[in-house]
Amino acid sequence: MNCIIVDDDKLSCKLLEGYVNKYASLNLIGIFNDPVSARNEIAKQKDVDLILLDVKMPEMDGFDLIGSLDHPPNIIIVSGGGEFALKAFDFNVVDFLLKPISYARFCKAIDKVVRYFAPKEISKSGDEEIFIKKGSSLVKLKLREIVFVEALENYVTLNTNTDKFTIHFTMKAIESQLPSGVFIRVHRSFIINKSMIQSIKESSLDIMVGHTLKNIPVGKSFRDSLLNDINVMAR
Repeated sequence: MNCIIVDDDKLSCKLLEGYVNKYASLNLIGIFNDPVSARNEIAKQKDVDLILLDVKMPEMDGFDLIGSLDHPPNIIIVSGGGEFALKAFDFNVVDFLLKPISYARFCKAIDKVVRYFAPKEISKSGDEEIFIKKGSSLVKLKLREIVFVEALENYVTLNTNTDKFTIHFTMKAIESQLPSGVFIRVHRSFIINKSMIQSIKESSLDIMVGHTLKNIPVGKSFRDSLLNDINVMAR
């Protein structure tokens, strides 16, 4: 897993470099003391899997860096300020490490990256629970409560029957987290809960959201997999 360190504290960089070199599956490809240089390198390399990222830095802070990336890689925030923890989850970071960091805590965070972004094929029920930031709180949500997911530029919205949550995530990443037995991607901008399908047309389908039908486009490249995935009885 290719990773970079972005921190203006050189002592912190040195500590993290040692930790990364100890962890067998990590490959350190760069250390940057400012986010601008890091962003330029990410734009060139395009193969950064993980950023160990400080928050308070000159010119651009860590959150600004995440927001400036079209497709952010996995992010672990490494900060001396605990007040940034809640805001960090608004950017859907994998973990938040408060300095000073022990190697044991570092390993726990990296292990979470591996688990969190591995495709979830074991459970098909959708009963897994996640926490999503809403306002100043973290709200618990069962995956099967999600009716559909919609891509909006650098964000996605998770829509339930009664609420909507906007998170900084890519469609590819969210698709890997949703159980394929419950959800299916039907368009480059839409993933739906299969149990909510009411009817399928030539280039769209209707799903039930609360007590209302919502029409969702079906992309040509997704239609065959959709029909193969559901039970179709036809003469």
